[in-house]
Amino acid sequence: MALHHCFVPVNKTQQDLRGFDCGKEEMNLFLKRFSCKHMGLGLSSTWVLPDTPRDKIPGNGVYAPVAAYFTLAQNTVEKEALPIQQSLPRYPTPVALLARLAIDQRYQGKGIGGKSLVTALRKACELCDMGLPAYGLILDVLDDDAMGFYQHFGIFHPLTNDPNRLFVSMKTIRSL
Repeated sequence: MALHHCFVPVNKTQQDLRGFDCGKEEMNLFLKRFSCKHMGLGLSSTWVLPDTPRDKIPGNGVYAPVAAYFTLAQNTVEKEALPIQQSLPRYPTPVALLARLAIDQRYQGKGIGGKSLVTALRKACELCDMGLPAYGLILDVLDDDAMGFYQHFGIFHPLTNDPNRLFVSMKTIRSL
């Protein structure tokens, strides 16, 4: 196998979505059953890191295992909840939502989590630069392990009304 060097949009005709197992059933189920459907409905966008067989091209019955995936969506946050002092309009502030980020158990502990997070942050910036308004990015922390992972990067701050929801500004993301 050769780990693909970049994330690509999820595609059930080329990737083995059913074989993905990150150890958290909720995350597995989303990729297998809802990621393509939600993309089709315009609810969210999911990108995967395929592990492409060296001698085969995915498609026509050949499916690349998925090493990791992330999902982005749009959201809003009340300005009072943001951990910043900047003056913002009174209406809810548009943000990107990192709805999901997961690494298959076979690939955990190999640095793919950090690569996946950085790629997701850059993709959010790219979408913002293309005209999708977002003051920053928020994410919901699933558990203590995930909190430790995100805190390791030192750029995320909890929302004032929910310590399990983290925020990073687009300005900070662009400086990475």
